[in-house]
Amino acid sequence: MQIETVFTATTTNAAEQDNLFELDASQFRDNFNRQPFLITHHLNHHPLFSLPELIELSKRMPAEDVSYNVGDVSVGQGLYKCPQNGLSIQETIAQIENCHSWMVIKRVSKDPQYRELLHACLDEIGKCSEPVEGGMCAREGFIFISSPGSVTPYHMDPEYNFLLQIRGEKTINIFDPADRAMLSEIELEDFYASDETANLTYKDEYQQKAQQFDLTPGLGLHFPVTAPHWVKNGNEVSISFSITFDTPASERRRVVYTTNARLRKLGLTPRPYGQSAWRDALKFNAYRVQRRARRLLRK
Repeated sequence: MQIETVFTATTTNAAEQDNLFELDASQFRDNFNRQPFLITHHLNHHPLFSLPELIELSKRMPAEDVSYNVGDVSVGQGLYKCPQNGLSIQETIAQIENCHSWMVIKRVSKDPQYRELLHACLDEIGKCSEPVEGGMCAREGFIFISSPGSVTPYHMDPEYNFLLQIRGEKTINIFDPADRAMLSEIELEDFYASDETANLTYKDEYQQKAQQFDLTPGLGLHFPVTAPHWVKNGNEVSISFSITFDTPASERRRVVYTTNARLRKLGLTPRPYGQSAWRDALKFNAYRVQRRARRLLRK
């Protein structure tokens, strides 16, 4: 059964706000990393998200931190596996309204201006997330710039993620990361073992299990770790800011799944993450010992 959730937000000047977000601690306590939920933010008029500023940012960023392609693709195409649009990075942003493209500027913490904004955002998020899952680390930001009607194919992300809608509208189709009928242990192992570049298999029958969230400027959505999702833009240019982070718990999860992938290649059938605390601890500690040994050998 498909669940559709539609919200609207009133646009507000960020400079007039004491906080960047309107957050509910009880909402975090009940839902964080368990299921998606909406939050309200005040970034939709922030000057750093204007197209001229984003063009300048793209010039300052290393080329490997900007990915872009045509946006007229199928849901199952695979992220970063789509055809190129024949334009330069700057041309794509300048012509985004008509060039039928999708773009992401990755790891914007490398830029001082955007790093300052990213940390201000995650400092506020941390006030609610830390009591639930402590140890926020590996903070990062990604900016998505998309043409009207473009599709972000079915994929998942390894971090805790809040996607903040800045301009335009988009519909998020998100799925339960614990549903092993859709997302198998082997897919999770392959995902982590490939440095999160492995494609997921999408089947049309999955769509009946989707939760849908319509994002408008001033709204954000929380994505639990490895929650599969795909995105369809509305009829306008879309700009979104994704703020992500890890914790010691998400790092342990990554290590256990990577270890399980290696064990499976040896012909073994490893116990899935979360089913045996002592096995998970053994795998994680073995990884730490191995990593320490490699460092000593290099020295």
